[in-house]
Amino acid sequence: MTKKRVLIVTQEMEPYTAVSTVASIARKLPQYIQEHGMEIRVLMPRFGTINERRHRLHEVVRLSGMNIIVDEDDYPLIIKVASLPGTRMQVYFLDNEEFFRRKQIFKDDKGKNFEDNAERMIFFCKGVLETVKKFGWAPDLIHCHGWMTSLVPFYLRKAYANEPIFKNAKVIYSLYQHEGDEASPDRFAEKASINNLEPDDLKPYQNGSGITLHQGAISFADALILGSKELPEVVQEKVKQEEKPILDFQEADSYLPAYLEFYKEILAS
Repeated sequence: MTKKRVLIVTQEMEPYTAVSTVASIARKLPQYIQEHGMEIRVLMPRFGTINERRHRLHEVVRLSGMNIIVDEDDYPLIIKVASLPGTRMQVYFLDNEEFFRRKQIFKDDKGKNFEDNAERMIFFCKGVLETVKKFGWAPDLIHCHGWMTSLVPFYLRKAYANEPIFKNAKVIYSLYQHEGDEASPDRFAEKASINNLEPDDLKPYQNGSGITLHQGAISFADALILGSKELPEVVQEKVKQEEKPILDFQEADSYLPAYLEFYKEILAS
């Protein structure tokens, strides 16, 4: 029997980034899923806070060399890889000097969101899908963790809808607390309109003059996981409106088997 292929797309992951709910789940879940018979690939940004020597990152030359267009500018995409300590699993890092070589992740040293967070997110989400195409590895399931991955469900359903490699992929989006306002709304829809999309296609991600990343991802995902016990009221209301599979928040001692069963349910649907 062919193993099901699961792509984990995350903005954070232990031990490469600081401890957080996203980083902890993204560390434990892939290993657990792999140990239970599924084939795993993990993609995340190569932030400047990640020590390449300590974590033994090295460039994957056969995957590097692509350019990703963001707001009509070309940015080189470099792919690096490291073996996750204590496992038989590799993590792939998407790198670009312009977007990821700074010594903070989402905010500057004064605690202010980086002005180019939207561009960084667009680069990462498009880069993920282009990298998977270059893998030649068709995922059965794509699980997105964190606001920085929130455009992946949209791009899959719109910009990459006709790509054979994603034809059978189901998308799960995990919702977390204290997220969704990290990107500037300035020309967001225009910048995110890749591959001949129109700004109006981004309406689910917009709320007047602001942007609503979680709500947009909810609209395009096939299934949802409540990764935090508490979520903003507006996000909870959006979840209630959706008629799609939803896994409620799971405590730390039970989420791994619950996620695995949810995967199986979505894959069988």
